[in-house]
Amino acid sequence: MRHRKAGRKFGRNTAQRQALLRQLAISMILHERITTTEAKAKALRPVVEKLVTIARDDSHANRHLIMRKLDHPLAMAKLFEVIAPRYEGVNGGYTRISKLEPRR
Repeated sequence: MRHRKAGRKFGRNTAQRQALLRQLAISMILHERITTTEAKAKALRPVVEKLVTIARDDSHANRHLIMRKLDHPLAMAKLFEVIAPRYEGVNGGYTRISKLEPRR
């Protein structure tokens, strides 16, 4: 039974899954929208929202935390300088999942 086991595995081991979510988060931050499967989008949403919440307070410690999670200087800079100020007074709900039509 799979009771009380949260999260999706996507048929990958832990390191591959973390790398997948990291790269999806980097793409999401850099392009501000991505096209992916609904399951991956639902798994990515809490990752990106936590990053934006951390980035709302611009400090050296928070920049270090974000860099540890993303390891991408351009994504970190855009997160702190463009995206986080946009959501300064908002308490969560920074991302939206829009469904597309089925693939051919």
